[in-house]
Amino acid sequence: MRLAEIAHRFGLVLHGDGEREIQGVASLAAAEAGHLSFLANPGYRRHLPNTRAGAVVLAPEDLPLCPTAALVSPNPYADFARIAALFAAPVEAPPGIHPSAVIERGAFIAADAHIGPLCHVSASAHIGPRSILGPGCTIGPHCIIGADCRLVARVSLVERVRLGDRVLIHPGAVIGADGFGLAMDRGRWLKVPQLAGVRIGDDCEIGANTTIDRGALEDTVLEEDVRLDNQIQIGHGVRIGAHTAMAGCAAVAGSAKIGRYCLIGGGVGIVGHIEICDRVTITARSLVTHSIREPGEYSSGVPLQENRLWRRNAARFAQLDRLARRLLALLKERNDE
Repeated sequence: MRLAEIAHRFGLVLHGDGEREIQGVASLAAAEAGHLSFLANPGYRRHLPNTRAGAVVLAPEDLPLCPTAALVSPNPYADFARIAALFAAPVEAPPGIHPSAVIERGAFIAADAHIGPLCHVSASAHIGPRSILGPGCTIGPHCIIGADCRLVARVSLVERVRLGDRVLIHPGAVIGADGFGLAMDRGRWLKVPQLAGVRIGDDCEIGANTTIDRGALEDTVLEEDVRLDNQIQIGHGVRIGAHTAMAGCAAVAGSAKIGRYCLIGGGVGIVGHIEICDRVTITARSLVTHSIREPGEYSSGVPLQENRLWRRNAARFAQLDRLARRLLALLKERNDE
């Protein structure tokens, strides 16, 4: 595409040669003359003066450093994402059912849906218009898939799962398996039946090998535009508010409630039956053990240290209670004098 066409299409301010042809996208360091790149993170600003990109999407304050054509944007990362989508290869998924797929009698499949090889669709399942089931997907009883969804490969919707429209699920995800509900009785575990389901709103994305359990009495719910990274565990009865994003290997225990526009870092653990309000950011590897009722950024854990220093501090941590009691006693003695 010509650079002027891109600027017009996305409402960006063009500086430089609008006739320049853009053939793809690349990073500032790797880009060549036919590539479009972007600068959003100040940590990469050092690469801008020497970039060989044909054009760069950037903020107004970075324009003086740019040696090539530029598209000026108030949000360079978001606009670059929109532009890069123009160069993404389309998904090849013609309507129809592959001969190796197993479709049980009674299942509804829209005429323009695509059912790939080795899929299995249960009798009570519903596959909506233009949705795509990649190879090896399993759609269990009472599962409903909306319009324009894509299950990339080997995705399992186990039971009572409802997807909205335009939901993207990456390989290996398992949605609607039993929640981890157990009751101890006379020295043995008694399984608690998981009788509810999972509801996933429009425009959600579920990462590879992520698992979302169905609820016991109330559905597990992801509201619209929730984005989950790879290898995340969502327990039964959890509710995640709209536009929240969670990075890889996070885990949320049963019945926790997470608000809208939250950002959950990688490896975060959230205990069950607590509530997190809207617009909370939790940094990586934090453990959330109580409800958060005020928006803001929260952290826990110990930052990386040289090992010998960490060992000394860890040993002292075990003494904190004794030292605190001793200090309080000394303060009391001083006040009594």
